[in-house]
Amino acid sequence: MAVCQQQPFLRPKTPFTGPLLGGLQEGKSVIIIGRVLVDANRFHVNLKYGSNSEADNALHINPRYEEEIEHIVYNTYQNCSWGKEEKSNCPFIRGQPFILQILVTKEAYKITANGKYLMDYKHRIPFNGVYTIFVDGMVELEFIGYQYPAVVPYKTMITGGLQPGKDIFIYGFPTKESKSVEFNLRHRYGIAFHYLSLFDENKVVCNTYENGSWGTEEKSGGVPFVKDELFQVKISCNKNHYDVFVNGQEVQTYKHRFTKLDDIDIFEVYGQLQLIFVYV
Repeated sequence: MAVCQQQPFLRPKTPFTGPLLGGLQEGKSVIIIGRVLVDANRFHVNLKYGSNSEADNALHINPRYEEEIEHIVYNTYQNCSWGKEEKSNCPFIRGQPFILQILVTKEAYKITANGKYLMDYKHRIPFNGVYTIFVDGMVELEFIGYQYPAVVPYKTMITGGLQPGKDIFIYGFPTKESKSVEFNLRHRYGIAFHYLSLFDENKVVCNTYENGSWGTEEKSGGVPFVKDELFQVKISCNKNHYDVFVNGQEVQTYKHRFTKLDDIDIFEVYGQLQLIFVYV
């Protein structure tokens, strides 16, 4: 079962200051998903040593667009002064969505952008004193999360079961070798909602598993995912059906066959994908 995670911040406004509950811990990741504004000159992400936006910066990540060559500056602000800058290329494109992941290890922050390795930034301030994230600049934020890595196959409990109005969010990337992306809403006797995207056949299959057998498949053409590209899936539970949205577009409606929604208490993810975050 998945470890209970801090609830993410959804569509926060900038400037944004938020807590990292329990402080940074080895093995956990900070995840920022957003979109760089078309006319952006720079934005910045800061991991703050302490509990407010005025504290020292253990890690400052600053994409810059106003200079001839776009790049990212990394630094630490301590004792009222900046340290030595480190730099990398900037994979964040103005006007385009991005995902930034910061994995905490004993020696360094391992930083990836859009699923690709960017750099290791060695600790200059002890990471276990970092309790705050601060984001500002010319960027729209979709999501900020703090978690242990999600691993496929993935399974987590739905506390209290499903109810009309309940939404489930999934963020990830299908790999270049991906054959399928699969989501299941389960109860103790079977699967209430099975959603399966098959890349080779370019189709989506939805079904219900009850009494030891599958029901009639509902098929539709066109897989809504692109290999190696970030997706956001929202599965909405309504009174009579499920709605599935991919990157904000409705792609599927599936009428309830199993109607005891309170009994649906497990969510699963399978397939060949890099799973970033699940929020139930």
